[in-house]
Amino acid sequence: MRYRALLAVLALALCAPTMAFEQGREIQGEPAVLPPRERVAVENRILIERLDTLLPALMAEADIDLWLVLSREYAEDPIYFTLVPQPSFAARRTTLLAFHRQADGSVDRLVVNRYPLGEPYTSVWSGGDLDAQWRALGKLIADRNPRRIGINVSRQWPIADGLSKGMHERLLEVLPDGFAPRLVSAENLVVRWTETRIASEQAVYPQIVAIARSVVADAFSSRVITPGVTTTDDVAWYIRRRYEAMGLPIWFMPDVNLQRPGQACGPESPFCGTQGVIEPGDVLHTDVGLCYLKLCTDTQEMGYVLRLGETDVPQGLRDALATGNRWQDLLTAQFKTGRTGSDVLARTRAAAERDGITSSTYSHPIGFFGHAAGPTIGMWDDQSGRSDGGQWPLHANTAYAIEGNIMAKVPEWDGHFVQVKLEQSALFDGRRVHYLAGRQTAWHVVR
Repeated sequence: MRYRALLAVLALALCAPTMAFEQGREIQGEPAVLPPRERVAVENRILIERLDTLLPALMAEADIDLWLVLSREYAEDPIYFTLVPQPSFAARRTTLLAFHRQADGSVDRLVVNRYPLGEPYTSVWSGGDLDAQWRALGKLIADRNPRRIGINVSRQWPIADGLSKGMHERLLEVLPDGFAPRLVSAENLVVRWTETRIASEQAVYPQIVAIARSVVADAFSSRVITPGVTTTDDVAWYIRRRYEAMGLPIWFMPDVNLQRPGQACGPESPFCGTQGVIEPGDVLHTDVGLCYLKLCTDTQEMGYVLRLGETDVPQGLRDALATGNRWQDLLTAQFKTGRTGSDVLARTRAAAERDGITSSTYSHPIGFFGHAAGPTIGMWDDQSGRSDGGQWPLHANTAYAIEGNIMAKVPEWDGHFVQVKLEQSALFDGRRVHYLAGRQTAWHVVR
Protein backbone atom coordinates (compact mmCIF):
# COMPACT_ATOMS: atom_id res chain seq x y z
CA MET A 1 0.00 0.00 0.00
CA ARG A 2 2.86 2.37 0.77
CA TYR A 3 4.26 1.82 -2.72
CA ARG A 4 0.84 2.47 -4.29
CA ALA A 5 0.58 5.72 -2.38
CA LEU A 6 3.97 6.78 -3.66
CA LEU A 7 2.97 5.93 -7.22
CA ALA A 8 -0.13 8.06 -6.75
CA VAL A 9 2.09 10.99 -5.74
CA LEU A 10 4.28 10.35 -8.76
CA ALA A 11 1.23 10.17 -11.04
CA LEU A 12 0.15 13.58 -9.83
CA ALA A 13 3.64 14.84 -10.56
CA LEU A 14 3.33 13.43 -14.07
CA CYS A 15 -0.02 15.04 -14.82
CA ALA A 16 -1.21 17.78 -12.51
CA PRO A 17 1.60 20.33 -12.82
CA THR A 18 1.98 19.90 -16.59
CA MET A 19 0.18 21.07 -19.67
CA ALA A 20 0.47 20.29 -23.35
CA PHE A 21 1.96 23.07 -25.47
CA GLU A 22 3.71 23.45 -28.79
CA GLN A 23 7.03 22.16 -27.51
CA GLY A 24 5.64 19.26 -25.51
CA ARG A 25 5.32 18.70 -21.77
CA GLU A 26 5.74 21.89 -19.75
CA ILE A 27 5.92 22.13 -15.97
CA GLN A 28 4.03 25.00 -14.38
CA GLY A 29 5.68 26.24 -11.20
CA GLU A 30 8.28 24.30 -9.23
CA PRO A 31 8.73 20.71 -10.51
CA ALA A 32 7.33 17.98 -8.28
CA VAL A 33 10.22 15.78 -7.15
CA LEU A 34 9.96 12.99 -4.59
CA PRO A 35 12.16 13.42 -1.49
CA PRO A 36 15.11 11.01 -1.42
CA ARG A 37 13.49 8.80 1.23
CA GLU A 38 10.34 8.31 -0.86
CA ARG A 39 12.32 7.54 -4.03
CA VAL A 40 13.61 4.32 -2.47
CA ALA A 41 10.31 2.43 -2.67
CA VAL A 42 9.73 3.50 -6.28
CA GLU A 43 13.25 2.57 -7.39
CA ASN A 44 13.16 -0.78 -5.60
CA ARG A 45 9.75 -1.72 -7.00
CA ILE A 46 11.00 -0.98 -10.52
CA LEU A 47 14.14 -3.02 -9.82
CA ILE A 48 12.09 -6.05 -8.73
CA GLU A 49 9.90 -5.73 -11.83
CA ARG A 50 13.01 -5.67 -14.02
CA LEU A 51 14.51 -8.70 -12.29
CA ASP A 52 11.21 -10.60 -12.44
CA THR A 53 10.11 -9.81 -15.98
CA LEU A 54 13.13 -8.61 -17.97
CA LEU A 55 16.22 -10.44 -16.76
CA PRO A 56 14.98 -14.00 -17.44
CA ALA A 57 14.19 -13.13 -21.07
CA LEU A 58 17.53 -11.40 -21.57
CA MET A 59 19.54 -14.26 -20.05
CA ALA A 60 17.76 -16.66 -22.39
CA GLU A 61 18.42 -14.33 -25.31
CA ALA A 62 22.13 -14.21 -24.42
CA ASP A 63 22.23 -17.99 -23.75
CA ILE A 64 23.78 -17.50 -20.31
CA ASP A 65 22.97 -19.92 -17.49
CA LEU A 66 24.82 -18.19 -14.64
CA TRP A 67 25.66 -14.47 -14.63
CA LEU A 68 28.27 -13.25 -12.14
CA VAL A 69 28.56 -9.57 -11.13
CA LEU A 70 31.51 -9.34 -8.75
CA SER A 71 32.40 -6.08 -6.99
CA ARG A 72 34.54 -4.63 -4.26
CA GLU A 73 33.82 -1.58 -2.13
CA TYR A 74 34.59 1.66 -4.03
CA ALA A 75 35.53 -0.33 -7.14
CA GLU A 76 32.05 -1.44 -8.11
CA ASP A 77 31.15 -2.93 -11.46
CA PRO A 78 29.51 -0.10 -13.48
CA ILE A 79 26.18 -1.93 -13.49
CA TYR A 80 26.27 -2.92 -9.81
CA PHE A 81 23.92 -0.12 -8.72
CA THR A 82 21.41 -1.02 -11.46
CA LEU A 83 21.02 -4.43 -9.80
CA VAL A 84 20.91 -3.76 -6.05
CA PRO A 85 18.14 -2.27 -3.92
CA GLN A 86 18.36 1.20 -2.46
CA PRO A 87 19.61 2.73 -0.27
CA SER A 88 23.01 1.42 -1.30
CA PHE A 89 26.24 3.37 -1.46
CA ALA A 90 28.90 0.71 -2.01
CA ALA A 91 29.50 -3.00 -2.48
CA ARG A 92 30.23 -3.53 1.21
CA ARG A 93 33.74 -5.05 1.36
CA THR A 94 33.20 -7.67 -1.36
CA THR A 95 29.78 -8.41 -2.87
CA LEU A 96 29.35 -11.37 -5.20
CA LEU A 97 26.06 -11.44 -7.13
CA ALA A 98 24.99 -14.57 -9.02
CA PHE A 99 21.97 -14.93 -11.28
CA HIS A 100 21.11 -18.55 -12.12
CA ARG A 101 18.61 -19.34 -14.89
CA GLN A 102 16.34 -22.26 -14.00
CA ALA A 103 14.83 -24.89 -16.28
CA ASP A 104 11.43 -23.14 -16.09
CA GLY A 105 13.02 -19.86 -17.28
CA SER A 106 12.96 -18.10 -13.91
CA VAL A 107 16.15 -16.69 -12.40
CA ASP A 108 17.45 -17.28 -8.87
CA ARG A 109 18.96 -14.06 -7.45
CA LEU A 110 21.78 -15.02 -5.11
CA VAL A 111 24.36 -13.07 -3.11
CA VAL A 112 27.55 -14.21 -1.42
CA ASN A 113 28.21 -11.37 1.00
CA ARG A 114 28.84 -10.64 4.68
CA TYR A 115 26.15 -7.93 4.51
CA PRO A 116 22.89 -9.44 3.13
CA LEU A 117 21.12 -7.28 0.58
CA GLY A 118 17.63 -8.50 1.49
CA GLU A 119 14.82 -8.53 -1.04
CA PRO A 120 15.09 -9.39 -3.90
CA TYR A 121 18.23 -11.46 -3.14
CA THR A 122 18.77 -14.73 -1.29
CA SER A 123 21.97 -14.97 0.75
CA VAL A 124 23.88 -18.26 0.31
CA TRP A 125 26.75 -17.63 2.72
CA SER A 126 26.65 -17.52 6.51
CA GLY A 127 29.93 -15.65 6.98
CA GLY A 128 33.66 -16.07 7.43
CA ASP A 129 36.82 -14.51 6.05
CA LEU A 130 37.42 -13.40 2.46
CA ASP A 131 38.88 -16.76 1.44
CA ALA A 132 35.80 -18.51 2.78
CA GLN A 133 33.59 -16.11 0.85
CA TRP A 134 35.31 -16.95 -2.43
CA ARG A 135 35.19 -20.67 -1.66
CA ALA A 136 31.45 -20.29 -1.10
CA LEU A 137 31.13 -18.82 -4.58
CA GLY A 138 33.10 -21.75 -5.99
CA LYS A 139 30.78 -24.19 -4.22
CA LEU A 140 27.73 -22.36 -5.56
CA ILE A 141 29.08 -22.71 -9.11
CA ALA A 142 29.86 -26.39 -8.60
CA ASP A 143 26.41 -27.10 -7.14
CA ARG A 144 24.56 -25.25 -9.90
CA ASN A 145 26.77 -26.71 -12.66
CA PRO A 146 25.98 -24.06 -15.31
CA ARG A 147 26.80 -24.71 -18.96
CA ARG A 148 27.71 -21.07 -19.76
CA ILE A 149 28.90 -18.60 -17.10
CA GLY A 150 28.67 -14.93 -18.06
CA ILE A 151 31.29 -12.54 -16.66
CA ASN A 152 31.55 -8.81 -17.27
CA VAL A 153 34.56 -8.53 -19.55
CA SER A 154 34.46 -6.60 -22.82
CA ARG A 155 36.86 -4.87 -25.18
CA GLN A 156 34.08 -2.78 -26.70
CA TRP A 157 31.64 -1.70 -23.98
CA PRO A 158 33.03 0.08 -20.87
CA ILE A 159 29.93 -0.69 -18.80
CA ALA A 160 30.30 -4.40 -19.64
CA ASP A 161 33.96 -4.53 -18.56
CA GLY A 162 33.44 -4.26 -14.82
CA LEU A 163 35.26 -7.41 -13.70
CA SER A 164 38.65 -6.27 -12.44
CA LYS A 165 41.83 -8.25 -13.05
CA GLY A 166 42.15 -9.09 -9.36
CA MET A 167 38.56 -10.32 -9.09
CA HIS A 168 38.98 -12.35 -12.27
CA GLU A 169 42.06 -14.04 -10.83
CA ARG A 170 40.21 -14.90 -7.61
CA LEU A 171 37.33 -16.33 -9.63
CA LEU A 172 39.67 -18.59 -11.60
CA GLU A 173 41.20 -19.84 -8.34
CA VAL A 174 37.85 -21.06 -6.96
CA LEU A 175 36.27 -22.40 -10.15
CA PRO A 176 35.78 -26.17 -10.11
CA ASP A 177 38.24 -28.11 -12.25
CA GLY A 178 37.37 -27.92 -15.92
CA PHE A 179 34.97 -24.98 -15.54
CA ALA A 180 37.21 -22.20 -16.92
CA PRO A 181 36.21 -22.89 -20.57
CA ARG A 182 32.59 -22.26 -19.54
CA LEU A 183 33.34 -18.57 -18.87
CA VAL A 184 31.97 -16.29 -21.60
CA SER A 185 31.63 -12.53 -21.98
CA ALA A 186 28.30 -11.24 -20.72
CA GLU A 187 28.61 -8.04 -22.78
CA ASN A 188 25.45 -8.65 -24.83
CA LEU A 189 23.45 -9.32 -21.66
CA VAL A 190 24.84 -6.19 -19.98
CA VAL A 191 24.00 -3.95 -22.93
CA ARG A 192 20.49 -5.36 -23.27
CA TRP A 193 19.91 -5.04 -19.50
CA THR A 194 20.98 -1.42 -19.43
CA GLU A 195 19.32 -0.29 -22.67
CA THR A 196 15.84 -1.79 -22.17
CA ARG A 197 13.14 0.29 -20.49
CA ILE A 198 10.19 -1.55 -18.93
CA ALA A 199 6.68 -0.08 -18.73
CA SER A 200 7.16 1.38 -15.25
CA GLU A 201 10.26 3.25 -16.40
CA GLN A 202 8.48 4.49 -19.50
CA ALA A 203 5.75 5.88 -17.24
CA VAL A 204 8.09 8.01 -15.12
CA TYR A 205 10.64 8.99 -17.77
CA PRO A 206 8.56 11.84 -19.31
CA GLN A 207 8.41 13.68 -15.98
CA ILE A 208 12.17 13.32 -15.51
CA VAL A 209 12.85 14.83 -18.93
CA ALA A 210 10.24 17.54 -18.35
CA ILE A 211 12.06 18.58 -15.17
CA ALA A 212 15.30 18.93 -17.12
CA ARG A 213 13.60 21.00 -19.82
CA SER A 214 11.75 23.23 -17.35
CA VAL A 215 15.00 24.38 -15.76
CA VAL A 216 16.42 25.22 -19.20
CA ALA A 217 13.30 27.29 -19.97
CA ASP A 218 13.73 29.15 -16.69
CA ALA A 219 17.45 29.71 -17.24
CA PHE A 220 16.90 31.17 -20.73
CA SER A 221 14.58 33.92 -19.50
CA SER A 222 14.70 37.42 -18.05
CA ARG A 223 14.27 35.88 -14.60
CA VAL A 224 17.89 34.77 -14.83
CA ILE A 225 19.56 36.79 -17.59
CA THR A 226 20.23 40.53 -17.55
CA PRO A 227 21.81 41.42 -20.91
CA GLY A 228 25.13 43.19 -20.53
CA VAL A 229 25.63 41.78 -17.03
CA THR A 230 24.96 38.02 -16.90
CA THR A 231 27.64 35.68 -18.25
CA THR A 232 27.24 32.27 -19.84
CA ASP A 233 29.04 30.83 -16.81
CA ASP A 234 26.49 32.48 -14.50
CA VAL A 235 23.70 30.69 -16.35
CA ALA A 236 25.53 27.36 -16.28
CA TRP A 237 25.94 27.57 -12.51
CA TYR A 238 22.31 28.65 -12.11
CA ILE A 239 21.20 25.47 -13.88
CA ARG A 240 23.48 23.37 -11.70
CA ARG A 241 22.21 24.99 -8.48
CA ARG A 242 18.57 24.47 -9.51
CA TYR A 243 19.09 20.75 -10.03
CA GLU A 244 21.07 20.41 -6.80
CA ALA A 245 18.33 22.24 -4.88
CA MET A 246 15.90 19.52 -6.01
CA GLY A 247 18.32 16.79 -4.92
CA LEU A 248 18.90 15.69 -8.52
CA PRO A 249 22.46 14.72 -9.46
CA ILE A 250 23.91 16.01 -12.72
CA TRP A 251 26.17 13.72 -14.70
CA PHE A 252 28.20 16.53 -16.26
CA MET A 253 28.66 20.24 -15.67
CA PRO A 254 26.06 22.21 -17.65
CA ASP A 255 27.48 24.02 -20.67
CA VAL A 256 26.17 27.40 -21.82
CA ASN A 257 27.62 29.26 -24.80
CA LEU A 258 26.66 32.04 -27.17
CA GLN A 259 26.83 32.90 -30.86
CA ARG A 260 26.60 36.30 -32.52
CA PRO A 261 27.19 37.70 -36.02
CA GLY A 262 30.81 37.92 -37.08
CA GLN A 263 32.10 34.99 -35.04
CA ALA A 264 33.87 32.19 -36.86
CA CYS A 265 31.17 29.65 -37.72
CA GLY A 266 30.62 27.56 -40.80
CA PRO A 267 30.40 24.05 -42.23
CA GLU A 268 34.08 23.52 -41.43
CA SER A 269 33.49 24.18 -37.71
CA PRO A 270 32.47 21.18 -35.58
CA PHE A 271 30.97 23.48 -32.95
CA CYS A 272 30.20 27.19 -32.89
CA GLY A 273 29.93 29.17 -29.68
CA THR A 274 31.95 30.94 -27.04
CA GLN A 275 31.65 32.05 -23.42
CA GLY A 276 31.30 35.58 -22.15
CA VAL A 277 28.87 38.34 -21.21
CA ILE A 278 25.45 37.86 -22.79
CA GLU A 279 24.35 40.79 -24.98
CA PRO A 280 21.16 41.68 -26.88
CA GLY A 281 21.00 39.82 -30.19
CA ASP A 282 22.93 36.79 -28.89
CA VAL A 283 21.96 33.21 -29.65
CA LEU A 284 22.29 30.99 -26.58
CA HIS A 285 22.82 27.24 -26.32
CA THR A 286 22.95 24.89 -23.35
CA ASP A 287 23.76 21.21 -22.84
CA VAL A 288 22.54 19.68 -19.55
CA GLY A 289 21.96 16.25 -18.03
CA LEU A 290 20.39 15.07 -14.77
CA CYS A 291 19.45 11.72 -13.22
CA TYR A 292 16.32 10.88 -11.18
CA LEU A 293 14.86 7.50 -10.19
CA LYS A 294 17.99 5.93 -11.74
CA LEU A 295 17.18 7.37 -15.20
CA CYS A 296 19.28 10.04 -16.90
CA THR A 297 18.46 12.78 -19.40
CA ASP A 298 20.50 14.66 -22.00
CA THR A 299 19.14 17.96 -23.30
CA GLN A 300 20.34 20.73 -25.62
CA GLU A 301 18.19 23.75 -26.42
CA MET A 302 18.56 27.21 -27.97
CA GLY A 303 17.65 30.72 -26.81
CA TYR A 304 17.67 34.27 -28.21
CA VAL A 305 18.12 37.62 -26.47
CA LEU A 306 15.88 40.29 -28.00
CA ARG A 307 17.46 43.52 -29.21
CA LEU A 308 15.96 46.89 -28.30
CA GLY A 309 12.84 47.30 -30.41
CA GLU A 310 12.52 43.61 -31.31
CA THR A 311 9.36 41.79 -30.34
CA ASP A 312 10.24 38.40 -31.77
CA VAL A 313 13.13 36.23 -32.88
CA PRO A 314 14.43 37.17 -36.37
CA GLN A 315 12.84 35.12 -39.15
CA GLY A 316 16.20 33.74 -40.25
CA LEU A 317 16.76 32.19 -36.84
CA ARG A 318 13.21 30.81 -36.74
CA ASP A 319 13.82 29.22 -40.12
CA ALA A 320 17.07 27.72 -38.84
CA LEU A 321 15.32 26.08 -35.90
CA ALA A 322 12.67 24.71 -38.26
CA THR A 323 15.50 23.21 -40.31
CA GLY A 324 16.81 21.62 -37.11
CA ASN A 325 13.39 20.09 -36.49
CA ARG A 326 13.36 18.82 -40.07
CA TRP A 327 16.74 17.16 -39.47
CA GLN A 328 15.30 15.49 -36.34
CA ASP A 329 12.41 14.15 -38.41
CA LEU A 330 14.77 12.75 -41.02
CA LEU A 331 16.77 11.00 -38.28
CA THR A 332 13.87 9.50 -36.33
CA ALA A 333 12.22 8.31 -39.57
CA GLN A 334 15.18 5.96 -40.01
CA PHE A 335 14.63 4.12 -36.72
CA LYS A 336 13.71 0.53 -37.57
CA THR A 337 14.09 -2.49 -35.31
CA GLY A 338 17.20 -4.43 -36.30
CA ARG A 339 18.93 -1.58 -38.13
CA THR A 340 22.38 -0.77 -36.84
CA GLY A 341 23.39 2.66 -35.62
CA SER A 342 25.70 3.05 -38.61
CA ASP A 343 22.87 2.21 -41.01
CA VAL A 344 20.61 4.81 -39.37
CA LEU A 345 23.43 7.36 -39.60
CA ALA A 346 24.09 6.71 -43.31
CA ARG A 347 20.40 6.95 -44.17
CA THR A 348 20.03 10.17 -42.18
CA ARG A 349 23.04 11.78 -43.84
CA ALA A 350 21.72 10.84 -47.28
CA ALA A 351 18.26 12.22 -46.50
CA ALA A 352 19.69 15.48 -45.13
CA GLU A 353 21.87 15.88 -48.22
CA ARG A 354 18.83 15.42 -50.48
CA ASP A 355 17.05 18.15 -48.49
CA GLY A 356 20.05 20.47 -48.73
CA ILE A 357 20.60 20.48 -44.96
CA THR A 358 24.11 20.93 -43.58
CA SER A 359 24.00 18.72 -40.51
CA SER A 360 25.98 16.51 -38.16
CA THR A 361 24.40 13.55 -36.36
CA TYR A 362 25.77 12.12 -33.10
CA SER A 363 22.92 10.46 -31.20
CA HIS A 364 23.35 7.90 -28.45
CA PRO A 365 21.39 5.70 -26.04
CA ILE A 366 20.45 6.97 -22.57
CA GLY A 367 19.02 5.32 -19.47
CA PHE A 368 20.90 4.25 -16.36
CA PHE A 369 23.83 6.19 -17.85
CA GLY A 370 23.87 9.45 -19.78
CA HIS A 371 26.17 8.01 -22.44
CA ALA A 372 24.74 4.51 -22.37
CA ALA A 373 25.57 1.41 -24.35
CA GLY A 374 23.68 0.50 -27.50
CA PRO A 375 23.54 1.77 -31.08
CA THR A 376 25.96 4.65 -31.70
CA ILE A 377 24.39 6.86 -34.37
CA GLY A 378 27.42 8.92 -35.38
CA MET A 379 30.06 10.72 -33.33
CA TRP A 380 30.57 14.48 -33.38
CA ASP A 381 34.15 13.94 -34.54
CA ASP A 382 33.45 10.94 -36.79
CA GLN A 383 30.53 10.84 -39.23
CA SER A 384 31.81 7.72 -40.97
CA GLY A 385 29.77 5.29 -38.87
CA ARG A 386 32.77 3.08 -38.21
CA SER A 387 32.58 3.28 -34.41
CA ASP A 388 32.19 -0.05 -32.60
CA GLY A 389 28.80 0.86 -31.18
CA GLY A 390 27.58 1.63 -34.68
CA GLN A 391 27.20 -2.08 -35.35
CA TRP A 392 24.74 -2.66 -32.52
CA PRO A 393 21.11 -3.08 -33.74
CA LEU A 394 18.11 -1.08 -32.55
CA HIS A 395 15.74 -2.87 -30.19
CA ALA A 396 12.26 -1.94 -29.05
CA ASN A 397 11.72 -0.10 -25.76
CA THR A 398 15.06 1.67 -25.79
CA ALA A 399 15.77 5.36 -25.12
CA TYR A 400 17.98 7.79 -27.02
CA ALA A 401 19.31 11.31 -26.99
CA ILE A 402 18.33 12.60 -30.44
CA GLU A 403 21.43 14.74 -30.76
CA GLY A 404 23.10 16.70 -33.53
CA ASN A 405 23.24 20.09 -35.21
CA ILE A 406 22.48 21.96 -38.40
CA MET A 407 24.07 25.08 -39.88
CA ALA A 408 22.17 27.76 -41.76
CA LYS A 409 22.87 31.24 -43.09
CA VAL A 410 20.94 34.02 -41.38
CA PRO A 411 19.90 36.93 -43.63
CA GLU A 412 19.61 39.26 -40.63
CA TRP A 413 23.26 38.41 -39.84
CA ASP A 414 24.42 39.46 -43.33
CA GLY A 415 24.54 35.83 -44.35
CA HIS A 416 26.69 34.63 -41.45
CA PHE A 417 26.07 31.09 -40.20
CA VAL A 418 24.26 30.06 -37.06
CA GLN A 419 24.60 26.58 -35.63
CA VAL A 420 21.43 25.16 -34.10
CA LYS A 421 22.43 22.41 -31.66
CA LEU A 422 19.55 20.22 -30.51
CA GLU A 423 19.22 17.23 -28.22
CA GLN A 424 16.03 15.71 -26.85
CA SER A 425 15.40 12.47 -24.96
CA ALA A 426 13.14 10.01 -26.77
CA LEU A 427 11.86 6.44 -26.62
CA PHE A 428 11.81 3.99 -29.53
CA ASP A 429 8.92 1.56 -29.03
CA GLY A 430 9.90 -0.68 -31.94
CA ARG A 431 7.70 1.17 -34.42
CA ARG A 432 8.29 4.87 -33.95
CA VAL A 433 10.21 7.40 -31.87
CA HIS A 434 8.37 9.33 -29.16
CA TYR A 435 9.89 12.43 -27.58
CA LEU A 436 9.56 11.82 -23.86
CA ALA A 437 8.64 15.40 -23.00
CA GLY A 438 8.26 17.04 -26.39
CA ARG A 439 11.00 18.83 -28.29
CA GLN A 440 12.03 22.42 -28.90
CA THR A 441 10.13 23.90 -31.83
CA ALA A 442 10.31 27.57 -30.80
CA TRP A 443 13.15 29.67 -29.42
CA HIS A 444 13.46 30.44 -25.74
CA VAL A 445 13.30 34.24 -25.64
CA VAL A 446 15.00 36.57 -23.19
CA ARG A 447 12.88 39.73 -23.36
